Amino acid sequence: MKPEDIRVPAGELFVSGAVHLLRTAGDEVTITVRYLREAPAFLKLPLGSPGPSSGQSSRASSPLFDSGLHLNGNSSNTAPSSPSSPSANEPKYEKRWLDAVSLPLFMARISRRKAGTDKLRSNSFEVIALDGVCTHVLQFCTAGESTDWLQAISTNINDLTQESMKTANKYGSPDDQIVHMGWVCEQVQASESESTHSCRFLALRGSSLLIFRSPPVLVSDWAQAEASFHLCEVLFKVHKLWIAEDCWIQTKFYMGLQQDGDLRDSEPFCFSVLVGHGQSFCYSVELGSDLVLWEKAFQRAVFMEVQRVRWKSYMCSSQGKILSFTVDFESGFSCSENISKKTIWKYKFSQLKGSSDDGKTRVKLLFQNSENKQIEMKELEFANLTAVLHCIHSFIAAKVATVDPVFVSSQSLTQKYMCNS
Repeated sequence: MKPEDIRVPAGELFVSGAVHLLRTAGDEVTITVRYLREAPAFLKLPLGSPGPSSGQSSRASSPLFDSGLHLNGNSSNTAPSSPSSPSANEPKYEKRWLDAVSLPLFMARISRRKAGTDKLRSNSFEVIALDGVCTHVLQFCTAGESTDWLQAISTNINDLTQESMKTANKYGSPDDQIVHMGWVCEQVQASESESTHSCRFLALRGSSLLIFRSPPVLVSDWAQAEASFHLCEVLFKVHKLWIAEDCWIQTKFYMGLQQDGDLRDSEPFCFSVLVGHGQSFCYSVELGSDLVLWEKAFQRAVFMEVQRVRWKSYMCSSQGKILSFTVDFESGFSCSENISKKTIWKYKFSQLKGSSDDGKTRVKLLFQNSENKQIEMKELEFANLTAVLHCIHSFIAAKVATVDPVFVSSQSLTQKYMCNS
């Protein structure tokens, strides 16, 4: 073919349909090429020019060879012109990018899951724009290429999100600062054998964990969260087993051993968010680096909230009496009468040696007496036991982080995994 010969474009059919046809056509494939007299004008070549003689030169100069997929909101349709030919008699070709599709990456999301199924794509992923309508599937030859592009696009999305957060925090209240936000995939157990997935946008802002169906772009959008939970009463938990399994999953990807059918239910980068009354949400992200960001973001957001509120009290009962149980960042634990406010007992954080609960309303706290070193048990009953236990965990974690920040970092499961993988 000569440079003035042009392939007949078929839109998205050429990207997806044609690939399928080529794979299933058999051992012999006939490709029909049609000459267009308008091609020289389209390629900005002189009519009837022979073009470069070597195939390598033709590939380097032809604008069709340089066609690219622009996945950014600021793309330029023209690339720098190629160097001039040393011979004045040879035609000069202008290098141009021909956009197949352009997707804005602001608040966009990436998914490796096939739409409407539990199966993950092999060597490909889908990029979905903020509006949820503009979308495109990117298919690659190897798992390595797919991972590289997924990381690059994800980094771009995260950078744009960070810029949005900086702007919002600059003009927002000090008590409503955004620590982190981004897309996650929620897994909902429909039955014992089946589960469904849906995308959610999480935000750690001020005192709350907010769950949205779509990103909050306008100020008024922040009031549209479908769920909100107090950060002191939220527990973040990484799925350790699934992370361990991913070591073999990634190895099989790069060795070419991972088959499309093996990708079902393989979600290595998962975490759970446990909230009050035993309720929990299971989420997954596409990259291990995203899991690291979420784990650190939750730690930071909870620490900041504990530092802000300093103490929290809960109504409880013990031996038929209505009491008030308080967790204080400075003094530790205390229990007082609800009406007279008279303190019944008081212990430091370091005196808590253990606990047990019935998973419903009752908890037993084991404290060590500072004088006789004996263990003293305090049994309390709460209406929302899970929230109280999570609050105790948050305050203790914040206290440890104040005393020994290195210890908290060393407990990061995802950080250990990323360093060893």
